[in-house]
Amino acid sequence: MIRNLIHDPMLLAIPSQSATKTDAADARNLLDTLNAHRETCVGMAANMIGVRKRIIAFFDGGRAVLMYNPEITAKSVPYETEEGCLSLLGEPRKTTRWQQITVRYHDSRFQQKTARFQGFTAQIIQHEIDHCNGVLI
Repeated sequence: MIRNLIHDPMLLAIPSQSATKTDAADARNLLDTLNAHRETCVGMAANMIGVRKRIIAFFDGGRAVLMYNPEITAKSVPYETEEGCLSLLGEPRKTTRWQQITVRYHDSRFQQKTARFQGFTAQIIQHEIDHCNGVLI
């Protein structure tokens, strides 16, 4: 189900709780909402739809990817960039990101995985993990 987006920075600044297998319906809603905004959005965290769980969804090469409880375990090559956000009104904001990251997470079957990402996909994941941590750009 497509959910309304949250724009209140006070609500978005509350760190999310760990997700469990019982959060599958919320994850599906997150994917549905991301797909509904695919023209203007490349990633979302569950708190953007009012669910304070550590769930993110993003596009990687046109394919929607879902991660439960993502955690960056390694990062390298910092760089400065500007990012916008559907939940935050206004112009893009400056931030520091890492060119390469390693992420530990649970997949849609709740199997633990570790994967490396780089470039724009790494940037998207960092932005969404920030959301899970209550960090706004």
